[in-house]
Amino acid sequence: MSNPSNVPLPTSKDHQDQRERVAQGYGAIARAEPGLGGCCGPTSGSSDTSDVAALAQSLGYDQADLANLPEGANLGLSCGNPAAIARLHPGDVVLDLGSGAGFDALLIAPKVGPTGRVIGVDMTPDMLSRARRNLADFEARTGLSNVEFRLGEIEHLPLADRSVDVVISNCVLNLSPDKAAVWREIARVLRPGGRVAISDLVLLRPLPDSLRGRLELLVGCISGAAQADEHVAWAKAAGLEQVALTQKGDYVAAMLSVEDPLYKLMLAELPTGVSPSDCVASAEITARRPGAKTGCC
Repeated sequence: MSNPSNVPLPTSKDHQDQRERVAQGYGAIARAEPGLGGCCGPTSGSSDTSDVAALAQSLGYDQADLANLPEGANLGLSCGNPAAIARLHPGDVVLDLGSGAGFDALLIAPKVGPTGRVIGVDMTPDMLSRARRNLADFEARTGLSNVEFRLGEIEHLPLADRSVDVVISNCVLNLSPDKAAVWREIARVLRPGGRVAISDLVLLRPLPDSLRGRLELLVGCISGAAQADEHVAWAKAAGLEQVALTQKGDYVAAMLSVEDPLYKLMLAELPTGVSPSDCVASAEITARRPGAKTGCC
């Protein structure tokens, strides 16, 4: 992909600055501090469980599954439902990139069963602590012990080569300052025949400069989002095949309908006649590592 000569390429310091800003924002969410929110705006991470449950159901999560989660696992940080497109099987080893408080990882655990395994990776220590507390509650409720959470960056995954069957992620890749590196890591840890199922936000057009630098829009999964075709190119360059990206407008429409503060901020800054739905969309991204899957499942 070319880079216009008048646009400076990000430096390693830029990358580190972005990681620190994201970690600070999500640390505050994990501690349930007021202020910055996540992908659903400034109310994310609050104690209003009805709002976050309603959002999850609007994204296709099953109400009965949500009811079985430990309290506090669902922080309302989703923009899709990656498990719904992952075609999970008993015995699968699943990696959840940016696992947060454990929402998707704990929902997936019963689907892969006691012979499967779920590994969540998150770079925020406070979020990791919260996930592990939720895990203890989950294990006591279900008797399952097939989930673990690891501290790490998704650009440098703490996993061995060819060690997982499925990689999922829910509204996290947009937060990475080096998305091409994330896709290379995804390809590295997947076994031959392994699958990718990612939900994320993508940009449909560049954001105005007045919005690109806003911290709340970065933590809110908007200003760090990439163009849709960039994800496809990065995945293919990493060696993945059957790469597909499907845009879905329902998430942004839902945020506008409830007058989410982040999307209200966008409306105020965008040119007349331009809506947030013209600029950003949720997307489902699927791919596969070449080769035949080995094993029984």
